[in-house]
This record gives sequence, structure tokens and C-alpha cells, in this order.
Amino acid sequence: MAKNGSRLVSLDIFRGLTVAFMIIVNTPGSWTYVYSPLRHSEWDGCTLADMVFPFFLFIAGVSMWYSLKKYKHIFNGGSLLRISRRVIAVFGVGLFLAIFPYFGRDYSTLRIMGVLQRIALAYALASFICLSVNRQYLWIVIAVLLLLYWAALVFFGGAEPFSLEGNAVKKADLALLGAKHMYKGFGIPFDPEGLLSTLTASVTMIIGYYCGEITSKKSSSGVNILKLFLIGVASTGLGLLWDMVFPINKPIWSSSYVLYTAGLAMMILSLFYLVADHFKFQKWATVFTILGTNALFSFFLSGILTRMLIFIKIHSGKTVITLYTWIFEKLCAPVAGNFGGSLMFSIITLIIIWLVAFFLHRKKIMIRL
Repeated sequence: MAKNGSRLVSLDIFRGLTVAFMIIVNTPGSWTYVYSPLRHSEWDGCTLADMVFPFFLFIAGVSMWYSLKKYKHIFNGGSLLRISRRVIAVFGVGLFLAIFPYFGRDYSTLRIMGVLQRIALAYALASFICLSVNRQYLWIVIAVLLLLYWAALVFFGGAEPFSLEGNAVKKADLALLGAKHMYKGFGIPFDPEGLLSTLTASVTMIIGYYCGEITSKKSSSGVNILKLFLIGVASTGLGLLWDMVFPINKPIWSSSYVLYTAGLAMMILSLFYLVADHFKFQKWATVFTILGTNALFSFFLSGILTRMLIFIKIHSGKTVITLYTWIFEKLCAPVAGNFGGSLMFSIITLIIIWLVAFFLHRKKIMIRL
């Protein structure tokens, strides 16, 4: 298994590619003009955009295997400190993004959850389970959690338990977070990064952790690559079968969605592993490796950049618009049209973030959250 230093090169490639898509999906020039693969499903279903977040959680799970290896995968002072520090840091940065740059805002309506907050809580739960359970029984834990989640939605949901209005995820988050602290983008208080659905999000990370062990085995690497790929095929197939009774759905992070997206992630990682770590063909993916070594910071920086562009207002004729809108309407759309210009805006944002990541890479600086 070839590594760049002590890092798994294929994992950095996959992480960098995923973060690149996260930035592209989250920063269109206009939400009105987004190509369908880059638009999230309205409810059931899974587009390319819907795969990005579970891929990142899967990758975080693989990384967790390597980061906890030095602690022998057991709870001790060192592992507990590392986990606690990471959870607090990532959750805190997520809250900072939710507030920035409106620090004098009304905090009674602050949305508590978000992408980084979910990553933090999923990491906390997944690490606790992975260090508490014998690794050979993790698949049993995964199966039990996914089945229990299915049962919870069926028995505690409404007449249509997997609908926007009737799902138990919404009910739990209303009780725990309150409507004022929840996402309103669906037209009603419902948080796609809520607390109850973080349970299955943590399962995505646990699956990644299990796969991390497979990639860490130095002997019979060809066999391990094939094993990882075939498990991925089986997981994707199970997800599609489960979809018939429990729809693949990102907002409620359904159990079928977990298996389907984790399976795809396994297959992609196995292919990158084969090319980059087994055959040592790595230069083709340097652009993604650079982004992957400071992934969370790159995502955080993209959030800061877009919020500043929205915060800054400029005059356009007799109206006042955000700098974000001005760049799209005056620079991007005239060059590439509405849809092409919207994508162009995302790519420009990605290039700016990549240049920062490149500078950090050249200076050998890794900003860990």
C-alpha cells in the first residue's frame, strides 16, 4: 500500500474531489439556475448533489480509523481528548458560520444545526460506538441501528411516515430544538441536518471506519481492494432493494440512503485505492490531493467567502444588490448564460479556495478542525 508520507493518497484524492463538489453544489451563482445533477432532490431520490455529504461522512469514518489507530482503537485519555477536541472545534466552527457576519443578530432564531454541526455529532456518536464495540461486530451494530431507525419512523411518524409533514425526524427536532432554531427552507420547520437523523448519519461514518481497517491491511492488498469493491456493490444493491419500502431520502437520511451512498463510496474508494496506492499512479490527482489535505478548512473558507459576498451591498442602477448577485449577473451570466454562468460562479469560488489550499500545501500547513 503506497502512501504519501503517512497518509493514504487515495483517501486524500477522494476527500478533495468530494470537497470540490461540496463547494460547487453550495455556491451556485443563482439557485434559480442550477443544472439538475447539482440540485438536491426535492424529497425522495438521490442526485449527484445528494451523494456529496454522505461521501464526506464516509471519508471521515475512514480517516477516523487511521487517527485512532495510535490509541489502539480503545478509550483512554488520549483518544477521549482527541475526540472531544475535534467535536467541540467542528461544532463551534459550524455555529460560527451560522452567525457570521451578523454577530448582532437575534439569537432566539439562530439555526443550531448545519453541515459542520452534523459532522461533529456524527463523529462523536460513531467514535463512541467504534471504540466500544468489537470491530467484527460492527456490521451487526450497523444493521440494528438502521432497522431501529426505520421502525422509529414507521411507529412514531404520521399516516405518511416518510413524508415531509409526517416524519418523526421533524417531530423529534421540534421537541428538542424548537421551531425557531430549525431550517425553514422546506416551507415548514424541518432540519435536514437535525438531531434524530444524525443517528443514521453516524452509521455512514461507522461504515467508513470499518472500511478504513480494510484499506490499512498491507498483505494481499489486491484481495482487499476487491473485497471493498464487492461490499460496496452489495451495499448499493441492498439500498436499492430497501428503497422499495423505505425510500432513498437525504433530508431524513433514510436507512436505504445510508446503504446506497455508502456502497457507492466504497466502490469509488476502492478504485482510487487501486490506482493511487496499489499501482502508485498519483500525479493525475494532485489537484484533488491538495484540496483534500485541508478539506474542512477549505469548506469553512468557502462559507466565509460566500457570506462576505452576500453581506457586501453595491448599487446596480436604482437598486441595491449583493456583491454575490452582482458578480453572477454582470460577469458570469453575460459570458456563459444563466445556467452556465451559475456553474461558472461556483467554479470561480472553487478556484479561489483551491489557491488558498495550494498555498497551505506548499507551506506544509495542515489546519485541523
